[in-house]
Amino acid sequence: MKKVIVIGGTGTIGKEVANVLSERHDVVTVGSNSGDLHCDLTSTDSIEQLFTEVGVFDALICCAGKIHFAPLSELSEEDFYVGIKSKLMGQVNLVRLGMRTINEGGSFTLTSGILNREPIASGTPAAMTNAAIEGFVKGAAIELPKGCRINAVSPTILVESYERLEDYFRGFIPVPAYDVAQAYVKSVEGAQTGQIYCVDR
Repeated sequence: MKKVIVIGGTGTIGKEVANVLSERHDVVTVGSNSGDLHCDLTSTDSIEQLFTEVGVFDALICCAGKIHFAPLSELSEEDFYVGIKSKLMGQVNLVRLGMRTINEGGSFTLTSGILNREPIASGTPAAMTNAAIEGFVKGAAIELPKGCRINAVSPTILVESYERLEDYFRGFIPVPAYDVAQAYVKSVEGAQTGQIYCVDR
């Protein structure tokens, strides 16, 4: 049994991930305002406090991170920094600071998304941020200490979210959150590293 931290563990994807993994592992769910513990991904102090509270662990999954969506002509510099500070550097800092207390042979699993592969209107910050996350994963995979592994999951739009977001994702075939959760399971319980698991149809 592994001790698995699931950041965003009360969200649509994170809840499925936590449910599946809790059948075999000790899962700690983390949210900004809910879950077993709380964490602000934009604050290194908050991330450090999280690792102090958790102690040693075997795997960390992040299914969280904010992105600003708007037409390119309307985006300010600050709008781009929403994704950079939260989804990109938040996940980078989880790895950077988590390396101190992760067990030998542990794993990190981050989340990017389909929009750097199949961009949509108003999604440029997401495309940019997702690509940077995947670049970080590939680079970090050859340098992580303690024999640790790192992968990313890149899902398309979810069945559970499609009705709310269908105007942005016309023509995309949504996938159930349960199917996406299996990619996180593969990352935690498998042996691969430096991989981007694309979950779409």
